[in-house]
Amino acid sequence: MSETIEEKIKNYRTAPFDARFPNTNQTRNCFQNYLDFHRCSKALSAKDQDVAPCEWYKRVYKSLCPMGWVAKWDEQIENGSFPGKI
Repeated sequence: MSETIEEKIKNYRTAPFDARFPNTNQTRNCFQNYLDFHRCSKALSAKDQDVAPCEWYKRVYKSLCPMGWVAKWDEQIENGSFPGKI
């Protein structure tokens, strides 16, 4: 039986293997999941839909990324100077 998104999020332990990032350096994986979370949230918010499915990306980037980076990126988003395309 397939798990629902809510069950996957509830049972989440750590970032799963991502074939796009097979090497030990997980910097790009961290950044990509950060972008995916914000893109997902923006897309669902624009459609007035629940952003709960986006929480998966948030949990993954929070387990991979140093919190200093996340704080800096959040500040850059607020200031409009974030270098990534959301």
